Amino acid sequence: MNLQQLRYVVATAEHRTMTDAARSLYIAQPALSRAIRDLERELGMTLFARSGRGVVVTAQGRRVVKLAKEALDAVHEIESLAGHGRSADTDLRIALTPSLEPALATRLLPAYAERNPAVRVHIVRCDGRDGVVSAVRDQRADLGLTDLPVPADLIGHPLERQEIVLISPPGLDLPDTVPMARLTGMRLVLPKRGSARRREFDAMFAKHGVRPVTAAETDERGSSMAHVRAGVGSLLGYRGLTEQALRAGLVIRSLEPPVRRVIAIVHARRRLPLIAQDFLALAEGGSAA
Repeated sequence: MNLQQLRYVVATAEHRTMTDAARSLYIAQPALSRAIRDLERELGMTLFARSGRGVVVTAQGRRVVKLAKEALDAVHEIESLAGHGRSADTDLRIALTPSLEPALATRLLPAYAERNPAVRVHIVRCDGRDGVVSAVRDQRADLGLTDLPVPADLIGHPLERQEIVLISPPGLDLPDTVPMARLTGMRLVLPKRGSARRREFDAMFAKHGVRPVTAAETDERGSSMAHVRAGVGSLLGYRGLTEQALRAGLVIRSLEPPVRRVIAIVHARRRLPLIAQDFLALAEGGSAA
């Protein structure tokens, strides 16, 4: 048994369906089911009974879930003790995606550096939200900057809403503000099928009744922009990418109705080092609804 298995047990108990638990953990549902079955075989007990399309925690499972939560809390407490032992002059590691880096670099980092000149801030660059979540979970980063939602084992502090815009190669016959209906038949560069971000886009398309054409699939932001520059298709991205896109000769258009995502600072459920607490306090002090 390992900590990851304990997290799986707790998430499954909290969400009551394998599908929802897997989504919160950013893993595939079959992988979660196999991990739970393997743990049940290892322990020689049934933790979850299948009930319709969901699961019910058994009597033995309730005891295991309680102990799993206590064990995870103990690990977080030990990590917090280690955090308190750090000196004031240390490193702060922040995980983020390239699309959100401009906002951090232009607004938050200069203000933080002015207040905390002895702290060295290191940026852990990740391809997407899953990478940010992984970096925070694996303690390769103290904080993460990403859009919500994030898994239940992380805490998110909302900062602002960022607009999703259409980034296109030049020459397309489109209005300055693109009605959502115009996405039907449009060639788009989309996240890989099965990823959390792709599911969100697919849900948005279904909500508005549009059916774009998948021109390419990639989870790497640099690759997505390269596809747009090559004329493969358009890209749905944050307004923060505007400067980068314009330098590349691309065209930025708003959508109608507007689409916005909540950007948040996220961290693990443990006591943060003081330098991370200071950064969070500064960010929240200047947050926008």
